[in-house]
Order: sequence, then C-alpha cells, then structure tokens
Amino acid sequence: MDLVDDLELLDEYDELEFDGFGVAAGDTSTQNKNKYDTTSAVEYRNGKDMQGIPWERLNYGRDDYRGQRLNGYRNYESLSRSHELLDSECKQVDKKGTFYDFCFNTRLAKSTVVHFQLRDLVWATSKHDVYMSQNYSVMHWSSLLQRGEEVLNVVDHVFPKQARGARPLFRMQICSMAVRNNLMVAGGFRGELVCKYIDQPGVSFCTNITDDDDNITNAVDVYESPNGSTRVMAANNDSVVRVFDTERFSLLSHFTFPWSVNNTSVSPDGKLVAVLGDSSGCLIADLQSGKEIASLRGHLDYSFSSAWHPDGRVLATGNQDTTCRLWDVRNLSQSFAVLKGRIGAVRGLKFSSDGRFLAMAEAADFVHVYDSHADYSKEQEIDIFGEIAGVSFSPDAEALFVGVADRTYGSLIEFSRRHRYDYLNSYL
Repeated sequence: MDLVDDLELLDEYDELEFDGFGVAAGDTSTQNKNKYDTTSAVEYRNGKDMQGIPWERLNYGRDDYRGQRLNGYRNYESLSRSHELLDSECKQVDKKGTFYDFCFNTRLAKSTVVHFQLRDLVWATSKHDVYMSQNYSVMHWSSLLQRGEEVLNVVDHVFPKQARGARPLFRMQICSMAVRNNLMVAGGFRGELVCKYIDQPGVSFCTNITDDDDNITNAVDVYESPNGSTRVMAANNDSVVRVFDTERFSLLSHFTFPWSVNNTSVSPDGKLVAVLGDSSGCLIADLQSGKEIASLRGHLDYSFSSAWHPDGRVLATGNQDTTCRLWDVRNLSQSFAVLKGRIGAVRGLKFSSDGRFLAMAEAADFVHVYDSHADYSKEQEIDIFGEIAGVSFSPDAEALFVGVADRTYGSLIEFSRRHRYDYLNSYL
C-alpha cells in the first residue's frame, strides 16, 4: 500500500493540476487564477476526507492504510538506544479531548518540496492570515478571502537592499522560517539567511552565514531582547548560533557549541535561550553571554524542537526518541512529564499565546494538542497523512494551522477553537 504512488496515478488519470494557493513556484505575480482544491467543514461532516483523499477509489480504506502505516513506519534513530524508552516514563493521557474543530483544508501544489528536515514552515499572524513556505517561495494565505499570494520568491537571484555584510543569493531552498512583528526570516539548506519585511517590497537583507554549503540553517527565530529591540537568531549545522540586530542586520554575537545546533528558542523575557542539537542533552544558556546555565538530561537521541510556555516557567523539548519532555525551570534536575508520540520524532512544538494548549507535531501523520490546565493529561490527536511541515496557533489562540508537505496531497489545514457556552446550554 503506497498511498502517494496510488494518488499520483489517480491524478495523472484525471489530468488534474493544482498549483498551491493558486500560485505556481517562480510566478512573481501576486495573484494567479489557477485551480486549487479545498475541503470545508460541511463537506468533512458529510463524509469527505479531511485532506480530500478519495479512499472510495482506492483498493483499501483509510483504517486499513492507517494500520499498515503504523506497522510499517520506521522512525530514524541516530543513537542506537532510542528504542530503550520505557512506557512507564510516559504520561498517561486521555486521548478523547477535542479542543480544536476541523475548519478548512486547502490543497497545495503537487511540487511541494518534501524533506524529512522540514519544520516550522507555518506561521499564523492572525486567525485569518498564515504564511507557509512552498518550494522556493513563501506564500500568504487569507482564510477570510480564500485567496493566496506569493510574498517571497527565491527561485532565482535574490539581491538585498542592505549592502553591508550582505550577499546576493541564488535558488535558495527554504528549510526554516519565522514571522514576527511584520518581519519574516527564512533559512536555507546551504546556510542561507533571508530577512524581509512583509509589508515592503524586496528583501531587506540576505547572506550565507557560513561558507560551507553543507551547513544547513536549521532554525531561525525572531525575538524581543530585554531592552525592547528586535533580534534575529539563526542556528546552523556548523555548531554556531548567531544573533543579528534588525536595524542594519549586523552580527551582534555568536556562540559555538560542541554539536550541530538543530533548534533554539528564546524565553519570553529574552534572557535565556534553549539550545538543542545532535546530542541527547539540551542546554539552557544565558543569552547575553552564551554561558551554560543548565544541562537537561533524559532524552535518548538527538533533539529537534523546543518551546517556552508564555509564563516562562515551562520549557518543552522534542526529540528523535519520539517524545516531548516538559521541564520546570525552577527544578531542572529532571523533566516533570514525558509526552509520547505515535510513530516518529517530535519535530515541532508550539504553545498557544494564552498558555492553555501545547501543539506537538511528529515528523509525519500526527499532531497532538495537550491541555496544560489539565496538567497535560488531556489530549486531542489529529490524524492525517504526510510529512508535517509545521504547526502554528493564531496570536489569539482561536485557530490552529497544520502544514502537510506531501508531493501529491500536501495541504494547509485550519482548525478553529471549540468553546463551551454553559450559559447557553442551560436554556436547552
């Protein structure tokens, strides 16, 4: 049962062509009338597959394929002891929670780049506006207007407005992204870094932060320092974390670690940074000096994701050992909870702005949403097919977006927050 191959055969038979969000890669026009496919909440309730997969035309059903996938999926392990995780360590959770309801699915382009290292490529700036990397572009999708446009294209030459310290780039494949306060930052597979204000034409700054093409820019972040200034952070395979200002995009500081850095995240107060990489241990360092403050022990393989709770007291770390560990910064001797995935590495973690929910994205097929008010013991499991390109809550926590990077049925899936209106139920 190879779902991707079978779906591609169906597409070829139907002679369908879908260009993601109606814009093809390399098309610099802001609007394009090409056809794209969608699934609405009403269609989903009436039996249509969330991702629009035509199970009725295949030789197997969804449940059959899910069973085959669970049995056949092999999680990549860098360290041989990844499988030694004891189930007794993992938190027992109630998987029947429903915090977000399916709202809409937009099918992306057939040529969407699929790579096992894709993560954090979905960023919502409102419950109606989301940015997602696709091929050599970043697209803006308006769920209100049901329309998309290209805001960044790096398929050809890219020339920066800022000359000092910048370098022109060519054909950059985007592998990491962040959007905050109107500033978009993207990292590339050959050590590239691009900074662009989304309300302004052109690219403000771009460069190769390392001369070695094998050093992937694994993670980028936009954060606010304690003095209120905006900073850009880039983590790279060359084991260096670099910090840039956003006025002239000059390099302010760089910190070297003993292993390739896969992920960084800055605490809400801008004073601490979590550093994760090709090591089973994770570090918390002082952001001003780069000095290590604590070493977190418990994971069994390399780590790829992290997120701070908005109150700054809890840090979540995601690992190739298929778990997310939760750490209380007041006692870092051991994690206070271990959340277990279904099939693969935990490559994406996001807290909602109100701190109520934690979204945990596996490398493929599953996104888990945990309720922090229930001590992370209640969970909603979102079951889909394909590599997960990223997850993002809207700033008001009313929407959750999930990006699926699949060469045939890649999509952007929108969920809306479910509310309980007990005062209305009293009238029923």
